[in-house]
Amino acid sequence: MNHFKLSYRMLRRDWRAGELNVLVLALIIAVSGMTTVGFFADRVELALSRESNQLLGADLLIISSKPLPEHYADEASRLGLSVSTLTKFPSMVSNGENNLLTEIKAVTEGYPLRGRVHLASRSSETSEIQVAGRIPQPGTIWVDEKVMTRLDLKGGDVVDVGDTQLTVTELVVREPDHSVGFINMGARAMINAADLSDTGLIQEGSRVSYQLLVAGEIKAVQQFRDWAKSQLTKAQRIEGIRDARPEIKAALERSEKFLSLAALASVVLAAAAIALAVRRFTQRHLDGCAVMRSLGASQKQLFYLYLYYFIVLGVIASSIGCLIGFAAQEILTHWLTGIVDTELPWPNWLPALQGLLVGLVLLLGFALPPVLNLRSVPALRVLRRDIGLSNAHSIAGYLLGLVALSLLFIWKAQDLKLGLYIVIGFVSAIAIFGCLGWLLIRVLSSLRHQAGGAWRYGLASISRRAVSSVLQAVALGLGLMALLVLTLIQDDLIDDWHTSLPPDAPNHFLVNIQPDQLQSLEEFFQQYGIEHPPVFPMVRGRLIKINGKDVSPENYADDPHAERHIRREFNLSWASQQALDNQVVQGKWWNADSNEAVMSIEEAIAKTIGVKLGDELTYDIAGNPFSAKITSMRKVDWDSFRVNFFVVVPPGLLDNYPVSYITSFYVPPAEIAMMHELVRTFPNILVVDVAIVINQVQQMIHQVSQAIEFVFLFTVLAGFSVLYAAIASTQDERIYEAAIFRALGARREQLSRAWAAEFAILGGLAGLFASAGASVLGYVIGKHVLHLDYTFNPWIWLVGTSIGVAGVLVAGMLGTRSALSSPPLLTLRKIS
Repeated sequence: MNHFKLSYRMLRRDWRAGELNVLVLALIIAVSGMTTVGFFADRVELALSRESNQLLGADLLIISSKPLPEHYADEASRLGLSVSTLTKFPSMVSNGENNLLTEIKAVTEGYPLRGRVHLASRSSETSEIQVAGRIPQPGTIWVDEKVMTRLDLKGGDVVDVGDTQLTVTELVVREPDHSVGFINMGARAMINAADLSDTGLIQEGSRVSYQLLVAGEIKAVQQFRDWAKSQLTKAQRIEGIRDARPEIKAALERSEKFLSLAALASVVLAAAAIALAVRRFTQRHLDGCAVMRSLGASQKQLFYLYLYYFIVLGVIASSIGCLIGFAAQEILTHWLTGIVDTELPWPNWLPALQGLLVGLVLLLGFALPPVLNLRSVPALRVLRRDIGLSNAHSIAGYLLGLVALSLLFIWKAQDLKLGLYIVIGFVSAIAIFGCLGWLLIRVLSSLRHQAGGAWRYGLASISRRAVSSVLQAVALGLGLMALLVLTLIQDDLIDDWHTSLPPDAPNHFLVNIQPDQLQSLEEFFQQYGIEHPPVFPMVRGRLIKINGKDVSPENYADDPHAERHIRREFNLSWASQQALDNQVVQGKWWNADSNEAVMSIEEAIAKTIGVKLGDELTYDIAGNPFSAKITSMRKVDWDSFRVNFFVVVPPGLLDNYPVSYITSFYVPPAEIAMMHELVRTFPNILVVDVAIVINQVQQMIHQVSQAIEFVFLFTVLAGFSVLYAAIASTQDERIYEAAIFRALGARREQLSRAWAAEFAILGGLAGLFASAGASVLGYVIGKHVLHLDYTFNPWIWLVGTSIGVAGVLVAGMLGTRSALSSPPLLTLRKIS
């Protein structure tokens, strides 16, 4: 027997007969909704990454302390990538008797590859911001506000830079690769690379950073990165936006988790819809399997027939779903043209592959139990229609489907922790919802004698189909729970994310405040009516020993990131109380009166340099050693833009070491003139402006919120497929039931009211399950995955229950109209 050919014939026959309408529609809507989310989320993530890369000036940087070999640029050009270079070094810029140490950047054509350089065109009356359309012309120099102010410059002045003189032509207001770190944040200037040799500043031993900027298609950039990794020397490193900026990295990762959460909602809805649709399919194929068994078909032959059947069905339906999903996200992209300010890049093929695999795995995972049971249909059913289906393999089969669904959760989440929380949450929800549903149905059944006519019949119908009712309530509850998590809970999480980065988040840092300047600085803030921000002590030291063993950069040759930390100085501080945006994840904080030589270290840097609780670290601070033992590790919320430190010790331990102070505060755009006066009053204090990065993260939060709201429209379609499948799963039974009742004299209005009561009860149960599950799941995801303080929303119970009752009631009544309109005589003849 050619199993595949016969399976294909069965599939064609069922397709033409309309037997697969519910199953195919459920699978197509589920896959199309999921791939729509996948395609659009992929495009949004790429857009968010690309917009964030504007802060880097490129998609990728190759950085070296020595001139970079030509083969890096050659390979990038071969891959079709845009290339530019810059050389960065510190030097004195002079205007007569005035001198200022300035970070000079020599750039080539094309800079920047991402983002824009913004210039201020000054006149006596106006100050207009414009975007630079080119780099500085040879013989000219562009300077920032610090250079302009401290050297008392104006447009057209000539400054000395090394051995050459350059004319000041532009004032740089903002540039894309303006670092947020506390290094190279002083005065800045930009020149044309053609003038570099004339300055005579690059000599053997000079402190220079050579950078190759690369930008282009995501795939080509990743290909170049993979190639470049194998070419790097110890003096070279690769940086992308995630490597260079921890605050942008944290915002990007949180954005991706929100979008992954949106995609997972479609996976849940897919599973619920397919499980309900396959149940109806199984019931309709009992007679056909019984006939084949009576004609000599073996259980093995039936198994392979339906296995091939579902594989072909899954490929066809999933492919259609992927095409619809791609078209839907393209429409969505056009709708968002006026909302998202950036052009969304073209998606990659991965969401389509995910859609195909997810459709097949879900279909086979939840179709396997009926397949295994269908092969066990006895041939005697040809003569005795009352012989039903064996459920011998149902539990094991559905466990397999649950395992497949769990693996899909973890895969779609792209985060093991998030995936596991979702899996545990939904597995627990299925078990708890099932048990509670069974108990509630039993309790309601005992009350049906006290209810009115329609409600009495509705309760009796639910009690008679207890198993089916529980399955429907659980499936609908899971689907509604996914929608509630994606809407109300998502709104709460987005609001909490907004709260973690409010509009008045600190946008300026002051570094290198000397102890004798603290009083003067406080008076300065009082003069401008600004509340004096808290200042934090900072001691700089280089890590030289771990547990008494010497440490050098060579010990971390295989990890460039760790090697850079060992080469540079750490910022140490002291505090008696733990900062509000710090969370101790290992060990414990010290007592307020502690004088032990202990420290708390940030967990990520501890992992990078390979230290753990109990290790003793020794730092060289201005030529003097300082040692302390690690007693706690902290998770630091870097995207709060508040002052934080890698290492914190109890007060008193660093009193005898050189100390400076640091603070952060918010300056409204209208008060920016105050910062110019602060620079003049305290010329030694380094002012760090992070307003650009703050704006980028806030914009990212806004775009993620809008993206999820639009993605929700397509997830709702998957939710309707769950309702459709739930109603259709009992359609045949209701047709026979209606025929018998109408033959006994029942009116259509009586049956309508009875079924309305049944649907309302099922919807109420599903709504209660969904509200409880969404509240708990939202708390777990917010607290333990996204690290946000989630606030319970009491309205979710009212909204969830109301939507459950209304949705199931309306869908149920619309879906059962055909059952009420079927002629009773025709239906009874089919039964006989």
